[in-house]
Amino acid sequence: MKPTKKASEMTLKELASYIDYSVLKPEFTEEQIIDLTKDGVRLGCATICINPGYMDLCEPYVKGSDTMLCPVTDFPFGTSSTESKVMQIEMVAKYDTVKEVDVVANFGWIRAGKYDKVTADLKACADAAHKYGRQLKAIFETDALNEEQIRKTCHCCIEAGVDFVKTSTGFLTGFESHGATPEVIRIMMEEVGDKCKIKGSGCIRTREHFLQLIDMGIDRMGIGYKSVPVVLDLNK
Repeated sequence: MKPTKKASEMTLKELASYIDYSVLKPEFTEEQIIDLTKDGVRLGCATICINPGYMDLCEPYVKGSDTMLCPVTDFPFGTSSTESKVMQIEMVAKYDTVKEVDVVANFGWIRAGKYDKVTADLKACADAAHKYGRQLKAIFETDALNEEQIRKTCHCCIEAGVDFVKTSTGFLTGFESHGATPEVIRIMMEEVGDKCKIKGSGCIRTREHFLQLIDMGIDRMGIGYKSVPVVLDLNK
């Protein structure tokens, strides 16, 4: 949704509300995860994106704040069975501190043109999240897809009842990394209209890029822990 004022005129709190603070690296220690979670809460980020196994670890640090948890399921490949994805979503969606759940779409199926399977998989995931009153974000892994595949997957998400379409995991290998480019975000906006929200993730590392996407009308952005202070201009 287009903001009512320019991103450059927004307060720190307003800008932070666009951020899903990414704490997903598998090499993080529990101490690092706690420290980064605390940082995201201090800044007032919308959510902290964590791996599902750290729900109990992180929950105490977001309770009572405006920041909530966003566990990322079937990450980063999206190739588990639908039953496994649903089970992961139900395990994390029951927590009161969860606002939304991210899940990786099976982008091998997308590349193969198996859109009926993609839709059915995502519908089961969306139904599982909605059962607990949580919203679902579907990660496309757009750097592995062409424009037609991105557009068609947007319609899979609409049909499946997904709440957010999302660009990238940030963990794709073997492809050039572009992430949430304005061009890809524009394609998603054209296809979903007001039927889904849009989350950009991957390669959002400058303040200029961050502000540009807000002005375009993006709803949320996944930002890595090193880039959060850069996009919020905290190092001045």
